[in-house]
Amino acid sequence: MKKTLMALGLACACLLAVPALAQSAAPAGLYQALGEKPGIDRLVDDFVNRAVKDPRIGAHFKDVKPAALKESLADQFCQLSGGPCKYEGADMKSAHADMQINKGHFHALVEVLQSAMDAQGIPFAQQNRLLALLAPMHRDVITVN
Repeated sequence: MKKTLMALGLACACLLAVPALAQSAAPAGLYQALGEKPGIDRLVDDFVNRAVKDPRIGAHFKDVKPAALKESLADQFCQLSGGPCKYEGADMKSAHADMQINKGHFHALVEVLQSAMDAQGIPFAQQNRLLALLAPMHRDVITVN
């Protein structure tokens, strides 16, 4: 529980970070700490499977093709973490424009991602490094107050 609260605290703090953080260079070694492409694929598979079943956010995925979402997220996580992948999906604002996502949904998604990272054995410090890269996206993902 304490670990979850710390991660959520970090994620919330990162929500206030400057948008340029998402554009900065990946932290050294993060791609390797995530298990490179095979590890990221496993993480994303677990994450999406959990998200679609989560009662707080699952409805947001009802019209999504899980395989396509997994491929897109894996490329995004891979690129952000310093891997050789190139994310070619939609920008976050366009992708989430009509989804009616609020802060509670965003925080639930962070919790689901953390659970998936825990299940994949990703060290807590590395989890926080990935969350710090993803958190500034909240400005484009959250579409309702």
